[in-house]
Amino acid sequence: MAVTLELERETGDSVMGIDEAGRGPLAGGVYAAAVSVPLALAEELLAGAWREVNDSKRLSGRRRERLAEAIKSTPGCRWAVASASPKEIDELNILNATHLAMKRAADAVGAEHALVDGLPVKTLPGARSVVKGDAKSLLIAAASILAKTSRDADCLRLERLYPGYGFAKHKGYPTAAHLAALARLGPCPEHRMSFGPVAAAAASGSS
Repeated sequence: MAVTLELERETGDSVMGIDEAGRGPLAGGVYAAAVSVPLALAEELLAGAWREVNDSKRLSGRRRERLAEAIKSTPGCRWAVASASPKEIDELNILNATHLAMKRAADAVGAEHALVDGLPVKTLPGARSVVKGDAKSLLIAAASILAKTSRDADCLRLERLYPGYGFAKHKGYPTAAHLAALARLGPCPEHRMSFGPVAAAAASGSS
């Protein structure tokens, strides 16, 4: 299913799409992105340079990277990527940390209206929440691509800093390989200590 501008047209200028990546992993931050372009420009992009933009989960890694660069380099596009750290996730819980990252990205872009993927976001009380919005809205889909590629890039950083966990492959998600590495090595400083498997590995290592 192709994304459209129907939601953007209903909302009106100026509008931004917001999405997140990284709620489920056991390590690293949770990322959010906001993307805004004027509606007249968005119409041109949907038929042209952004015609392949879609929910990031429906795209290959290579295509996501290519589209992320296209989005960032589009004249007239305002975008921002923000995150909440593993420490903030542990202090606030993953939902509140996700909402914090979304607010940081939204504040950096500063559009008048917002379309947000998923359920209502309490840090963005005026935003319109759209379930599965990343498969419906061009701007939310664009934000999903920026959030996902930014988080994946951070996982490559974790791979360099903490070799042995396999962050480059599993991106922090609780795969069998990741859980085995946790049991073998214990948590690293970028693990989310409030998440059950990480807490269990820490307890096992200290016992």
